[in-house]
Amino acid sequence: MAGGWARDGAVQDQIDASVKDAIKQARSQIGVGDSLKTCEECGEPIPDARRKALVGVRKCISCQESLDADRKANSGFNRRGSKDSQLR
Repeated sequence: MAGGWARDGAVQDQIDASVKDAIKQARSQIGVGDSLKTCEECGEPIPDARRKALVGVRKCISCQESLDADRKANSGFNRRGSKDSQLR
């Protein structure tokens, strides 16, 4: 039920694109290969429990938390914004 000049199904296409982008980003963050014994950022040892729990882990917990915070702050725009926010 698209309105205005949008074709039918345009809203669903936008939702599908958002989901595909989120899946692509999540898959890109999954580790591959052997876990490192020391953090590639700071050189601190990575605990055995973390290396066993996460395949291909490359960073210690504090460096990973910093990276996650940076990614969250620079996450781009929100496609799922309300209609009201798009009209402003």
